[in-house]
Amino acid sequence: MREPISRFLGDPEAERDFDAASVAVLPVPHEETVCWVGGTARGPEAIFRASPHLEFYDEQLDAEPYKIGVWTDRPLDVGGGAAAVLDRIESRFGAHMDAGKWVLMLGGEHSITPGGVRAAAARHEGLILVQLDAHADLREAYEGNPWSHACAMARCLDHVAELRSVGIRSYTREEADRIAAGIPGYRIVHAWEMTEKKLAELLVGIDDKPVYITFDVDYFDPSFMPATGTPEPGGGEWYATLELLEEIFLRSNVVAADIVELAPSAGLHHCDFSAARLAYKMIGLLQRKR
Repeated sequence: MREPISRFLGDPEAERDFDAASVAVLPVPHEETVCWVGGTARGPEAIFRASPHLEFYDEQLDAEPYKIGVWTDRPLDVGGGAAAVLDRIESRFGAHMDAGKWVLMLGGEHSITPGGVRAAAARHEGLILVQLDAHADLREAYEGNPWSHACAMARCLDHVAELRSVGIRSYTREEADRIAAGIPGYRIVHAWEMTEKKLAELLVGIDDKPVYITFDVDYFDPSFMPATGTPEPGGGEWYATLELLEEIFLRSNVVAADIVELAPSAGLHHCDFSAARLAYKMIGLLQRKR
């Protein structure tokens, strides 16, 4: 059995001690409610294994993002059920924020996001949550479980000023009715309407506001990102996605982020690498903003 790689980027040159680091990477290998193909618990480790194969120079940003200082936490204990896991996430996430770190959480299924959002919202009044995802995740419960990954955004709504969702292309009648009835502070851009005009409307009012980005990898088209439990056709493309993230980072104050729902699969190591590249790109955008 291969020994686990315990940190993002892997290379000792890229490792910084906690005090010197600007970024804290928090791995949360939690999987309890996935409803089709499993494997998200292996997501953080797969990203760690892929990350040393990145070029540490970012050719688009003309920068070496690792130099901002990247420290990787130990994997969070995910035993004891969803409520306990969320409490642990909130506590650990919040402690890193209090130490002045920008936190990037790696999942794991999407049900982990409310823990990070709770920590960020407690420290940033008026927090805006930006969701890149194929699914609305607005169910009150799924199969009787309010902590399901299908309910992740519903569990976040009590803690954020606004929720802005992009790339959505799958939801239930219950969720459609809820959206149609009006959710305070909610804006949605479906995958089929991701025009320049619609995306500009989505970002109105984010300038200088605190933002938390939650990125479910099924946001991407499955031709690019097949290693996820509930893929949906018609998703986002790589460079257009980077342009959107760049705009969000430039205009707002992105205080934290997560990347979730990678389900590593044999023969699809490019998906692990792409998720690692996405994480590194976010760190690069943070570095440029600072």
